[in-house]
Order: sequence, then C-alpha cells, then structure tokens
Amino acid sequence: MDETEFWAIVDSSREAAEGDPEEQADALVDRLVLLDPDSVVDFARHFESRLGRSYRWDLWGAARLLLGSASDDAFDNFRCWLIGQGRHVFEGALHEPDDLAELLDDFDEELDGDAEDLGYAAYEAYEQLTGMELPDLELPEQPEEPAGTPVGLDDPKALAERFPELTDRFGS
Repeated sequence: MDETEFWAIVDSSREAAEGDPEEQADALVDRLVLLDPDSVVDFARHFESRLGRSYRWDLWGAARLLLGSASDDAFDNFRCWLIGQGRHVFEGALHEPDDLAELLDDFDEELDGDAEDLGYAAYEAYEQLTGMELPDLELPEQPEEPAGTPVGLDDPKALAERFPELTDRFGS
C-alpha cells in the first residue's frame, strides 16, 4: 500500500462518517476488512508512522488551544483525529500548526479532536480477518519527549503568541 492508497482509505472513511470520529473508526474498520491482511499491516504502518511524525511540541500546543486541555492521552487521541482529517489537513498542520485555523472548517471540542478508536482500526480489522493480533510493525519506538522546542502548555499567553491565528479563531 502506498501513501496515496492510505490517504484514500482515510478520506473515504471520513466521508462515509460525515466527519464523526466515532463513526469514522467503524467505517475505517469496514474498509480495512475488505483488504488482505498484508495490506492492513501496511495501513497500520502508515498510520503509526504518522502518529510518530506528529509527536511534536508545537502540535501539542495547538491541541491544547483547540481542546482546552491536553493530557498525554488527549494529545494521542488528537493526533489520531488529525490523521483522520486527511492528508491536506495533516500535512498542513505538520508544516505549521497555527495554519489549523485556516485548514479546519470548524472545530467543536465536544465532537472533534478525539479519535482514539481510529488508532485501533487496523488492529481490529486484522483480528477480524485473521483471528490473530496484528504483528509487530517494526517501527521505531516513540521517543519519550516530543520533537521540537517545548511549548508552555499551561501558559495561555505563550500559546496565544505562538498560535495567533488559532487563538483568534478558536481560543477562549
């Protein structure tokens, strides 16, 4: 599976779910079980590698602004949600997290930003297909600390200075 196929599956699951993260996870599993097990493993590698790429302080700061809080778990779930938004939004956010102010049509902190189940979709699909757990993806371990320069997650002024567009559009 190449990157284009990966994003096509992500996009089709989001469209089928009309943007609802919980329904998107179900739609993603439905799409993945139509593939062979090796393709599901490839999908999981693509997903997990994007989780790793997005483990960055600047994205954590953006998540903090959008969600109102950002525990470790909330940030993990935010990164799953960010992948679920598709290639354009994901890559745009990696390029400049403050651009999420323009990349997102809307953001409802009650519905958006939390897509933990998307992170399990490939695991569930593989188990449905084979009756076994997904094998080791042989990817590097996530580092203990996010990449980049730490952002003052509990400092509203520092967040507003680092993310002026997000603050203007979505900040409280």
